[in-house]
Amino acid sequence: MLSAIITAGGIPQQGEPLYPLTQGKPKALLEIAGKPMIQWILDALDDAREINQVVLVGLQNGNEFSSRKLAACIDNQEDMLANIRAGVIKVREIDPNTHHVVVVSSDIPALTGEMVDWLVRETMQTDEDVYYTVIAREVMEKKYPESKRSYTRLKDIEVCGGDINVIRAMTATSNDKMWKKIIDSRKNVFKQAALVGYDTLFLLLLRMITLEQAVKMVAPRLDVTGRAILSPYAEMGMDIDKPHQFAIVEADLRARQQMVV
Repeated sequence: MLSAIITAGGIPQQGEPLYPLTQGKPKALLEIAGKPMIQWILDALDDAREINQVVLVGLQNGNEFSSRKLAACIDNQEDMLANIRAGVIKVREIDPNTHHVVVVSSDIPALTGEMVDWLVRETMQTDEDVYYTVIAREVMEKKYPESKRSYTRLKDIEVCGGDINVIRAMTATSNDKMWKKIIDSRKNVFKQAALVGYDTLFLLLLRMITLEQAVKMVAPRLDVTGRAILSPYAEMGMDIDKPHQFAIVEADLRARQQMVV
């Protein structure tokens, strides 16, 4: 069993797509299908048999939420890296024997406990520093055909990134410079090129390498071991950044509620 960290520090600002819905409040508190987005994540982690405790980072008070596994609530830090590090430090305070942690974003409310359990079992078959979840384009578009996600084209597959991953606890609390570079480069192709190497980026752009080859080339550049986890669950990558994505996921959750009834 692993501990989980929920990152919930995002607050959409004026001019950003979700601001009309959030109106200056944290995105994690945005109500969707009858309850705050963060509650859907807490429910999924409560249902997951492979998760023993949860640390919430980015919201000041966890008392307003329902979760039997919520062990600690930490204020928002200065950036995503600081939030993850603070979460890992708290997890290790609670359980010094922690080896890996699940890091999940608060904005994938369609996540379920079954999906979390699948990921933990899949990743713990090996012993890597970082497990990065990806979803094939056909999987995403079959479940959410109007999602309009961005994809990375490789030789063997087109994928988008997931928002629930697994990292080694020691890796998250060491090499701050490397982690800051990774986070800073997420949406900047030039920073990505400098980070992974222009030769690797060139092969990626020409679609001359497979997913496995890409991981083998990039991981050593970052001084970590890693594995890409190809998820069969589109929900792991269906984060809500725009109003149309909110509408899509809310319809999915409403349909799920109707099935339960």
